[in-house]
Amino acid sequence: MTFPRVVAGFLFCTVAISAAEPDWPKAEQHALDLLRRYVQIASVNPPADTRATAKLLAGEFAAAGLQAKTYQAGAHGETNLIVRLAGRDRSKRPLLLLNHMDVVPVDAARWTFPPFGAVMQNGILWGRGTLDMKSTGIMQLTALVLLKQLGITPARDIVFVSTCDEETGGVDGAGWMIQRHWDEMNPEYVLDEGGVGSRDVYTPGKLVFGISVADKQVLWLRVRATGTSGHASQPIPDNANDLLIRAIEKAKEVSPAEEPNPLVREMKDTVGTFASNKFINAIQRDTISVTSLRSGVGNPPKANVIPSVAEATLDCRLLPGQNADEFLSGIKARINDPHIAIERISSKPEDPRPSRTATPLYSAIKAAIQKQDPDAAVMPIMVPFGTDASKFRMRGVTAYGLMPMIIDAAILATMHSDSEHIPVDQFRQGVHIYFDILRSDW
Repeated sequence: MTFPRVVAGFLFCTVAISAAEPDWPKAEQHALDLLRRYVQIASVNPPADTRATAKLLAGEFAAAGLQAKTYQAGAHGETNLIVRLAGRDRSKRPLLLLNHMDVVPVDAARWTFPPFGAVMQNGILWGRGTLDMKSTGIMQLTALVLLKQLGITPARDIVFVSTCDEETGGVDGAGWMIQRHWDEMNPEYVLDEGGVGSRDVYTPGKLVFGISVADKQVLWLRVRATGTSGHASQPIPDNANDLLIRAIEKAKEVSPAEEPNPLVREMKDTVGTFASNKFINAIQRDTISVTSLRSGVGNPPKANVIPSVAEATLDCRLLPGQNADEFLSGIKARINDPHIAIERISSKPEDPRPSRTATPLYSAIKAAIQKQDPDAAVMPIMVPFGTDASKFRMRGVTAYGLMPMIIDAAILATMHSDSEHIPVDQFRQGVHIYFDILRSDW
């Protein structure tokens, strides 16, 4: 499915610059059309080639009179984009709207709809990146362009940054921008992906919006077993596959936390009773997931050959405050097998303090949410995944995560799955929430 390219300047041509409110039906529709075009670009990481997505976003900004700057951070098209809208008080450090253009790979054969088709059916938009996180990026872009088109000067500068490789740790994306172009950002606040609104993710039957103030730490490991090869008709004790399976089982024997994490305890005190789902389970403990297995001789692997080597990758997510070196030492001690080598394949985990909530921006986020959903409870949360916001928290920046849509646990679970999707009406509402945040006085 393809869409015709929109003529430059059309984005909000029906918005009266002097009006207090945008022409919402037209603004929402264009934002949705833009999101579908964005999802259609298969910006899969690896290789994190985001030249096409950066060109799309830069064109939208240019049509609104905002100049985007792009930076190529790598040799394979790893492109980052930055845009600035000047605010009333330029002595204040900016608000950074942070999002990433890359998406994780797909197994297209497992999808009901084409993963990059941006199919819309019965009020649902399907496709890789619809949830993580192209929808939030378009909400941010639309809200910023609306300010420009309406002649609304924000309280301080707003800087929009789209990065190329959040899904592989952000070395060429947020990390690269922080190292080389900090002076162009230097934010006081960051708004990134993270919390959502839901009636069943946090607690049963009550509408709660989570604003993420902390991520779990990310630790990726490669486990390699080395044994003896041979004919499979004659089993041997040092079969690399058997050694690997036993090592993984021992690695996953993670003891529960002795005390609840303070932020998780605060969440539970707020909602009363936690829901039972994988999101809530994951924020209460350190976790390990097996994400790949590789062994065998030949292609396809011969069924009657015992390989000498077998490998697995483990995605470990640690609670804030957990020492990653001690966690890794614990895994090695439990396995305690000279046939097993364990290698850390991610960068050093980031473990900043959770962002504080006693800020004008947090109050503005809460007010914007409750304007759309007056009965919603709003609370700070931890997310079980890692985001680029942690890189800014490590620099002392107050960073919040917000994907302002009301979704259920089943939809949230489609992130990185073969059925990723979002409700269109909630995407539309999210544009309103981001617009109200950006025009607030913070």
